[in-house]
Amino acid sequence: MRDDHHHVNNVWLKLDGRRAVKHPNPQTLTRKMLRQWIQLTRQSLLSYQQLYLRTSKPTNQKFSTSNALLVKDSFVAWKESDSDNLKSSQENFKKESPKQLLENSASYQDIPVAPDDVWIKGPYPQNSNFNQSQAKFSKRPPSIDPQNTSVIFFPGQGTQYVGMGKDLLKYPNVPEMYEAASSILGYDLLDVCLKGPSKKLDKTIYQQPAIVVASLATVEKLRDENPNALEVCVATAGFSVGEITALTFAGALSFEDAIRVVKVRAEAMQLASELTPSGMMTVMYGPDSRLGFACSVAKEFCQHKGLPDVDCSIASYLYPHCKVIAGNDEALTFIEHNKSDFRLKRLKRLPVSGAFHTHLMKPAVEPLKTVLEKVIIEEPFIPVHSNIDGKPYKKIKKIRKQLLQHLYSPVKWEQTMHVIYERSQGTSFPKTYVCGPKNTLNGVLKMSNAKASESCTSVYS
Repeated sequence: MRDDHHHVNNVWLKLDGRRAVKHPNPQTLTRKMLRQWIQLTRQSLLSYQQLYLRTSKPTNQKFSTSNALLVKDSFVAWKESDSDNLKSSQENFKKESPKQLLENSASYQDIPVAPDDVWIKGPYPQNSNFNQSQAKFSKRPPSIDPQNTSVIFFPGQGTQYVGMGKDLLKYPNVPEMYEAASSILGYDLLDVCLKGPSKKLDKTIYQQPAIVVASLATVEKLRDENPNALEVCVATAGFSVGEITALTFAGALSFEDAIRVVKVRAEAMQLASELTPSGMMTVMYGPDSRLGFACSVAKEFCQHKGLPDVDCSIASYLYPHCKVIAGNDEALTFIEHNKSDFRLKRLKRLPVSGAFHTHLMKPAVEPLKTVLEKVIIEEPFIPVHSNIDGKPYKKIKKIRKQLLQHLYSPVKWEQTMHVIYERSQGTSFPKTYVCGPKNTLNGVLKMSNAKASESCTSVYS
């Protein structure tokens, strides 16, 4: 095959200079052609990144600033090009040591037969090395028995439902919390929560404040029914927007400032999602699956369709062999139609309106940065574990920095569970309380650490 051979509607893939296959226009892509492409890639023993594409149509395009003019004045358009992002990512990858890469990875080679099989022989995985585990990042355990301590978690988007909060209004301070939140938000939050409709509540601008207030209201229920659980709390964390709830619970943010931050965060993320039709999807997979490769192929598929802003990547690490991916609607649809070719087991779309925790959310950074600079943030009096790396916050400036990175970085919940719960064999686990709608985080904890989940309680229900 000649190296100068170009086709406008075709892409040529060259494998190690020896074999090549013509990849047809993605609009005419068939399952058979995709299988052939994947098979040749495997035979070459090269990763997807080692393949190079030759096409006459450029794929790197800048973010459209004209679209950004349609949103609020404070909404600043993303100005970096895809090529700049790629170069920066490659430089960061080179700087990251193999040790850090291993520590940031929290997957196991064998898929569990049942949830309890994950931790069947003790509080840590078989053959694990505690000295090299992520638990070294956690605070020094207290001298008291861990069974007499507690850990409190807060959920994120996707846990909302019409009627949420109704059973919490009888507890002290809860009605006042909804009134204060409504005055800041500019609409009746409780009315939206109780009456919906669900199509309205599912929108990001309503979801995030609703979940944060309902979660903090659940804390008031716990305070009324079991105040000791709050007094002995040694760690807290929140999933996605739940991290702002955790920071508020730990005293880093006042209730009013937390609502102001969530209001701007939700509005900015809603606007970013409207610029690019996108979504999120839970993926169950096995040890022989190729989830990363699937995201790469789906991303290329969207680029060759001429979409101006493209991303498809892992947005959340939930537990072994289960992740959430996010990206353009076209990318997710592509993976749904070809899941067997990537050996993915089960896929499920999430009820959210955007590709949160991906680079498609970068336009939302500037508005959030503005509000974070205006609110008062104090040092938490309870360790708050960050979604970015699972480590507890130690400096106020790091809270501001990582809450911005949080918008476009994956939620490392699985890694956070390792930091909080992994311990020497024979050591007891603390009591865990999930404060917020539904009991999703209870199930996720059981799949990550079945022993720790035995003492996990959902306070909301």
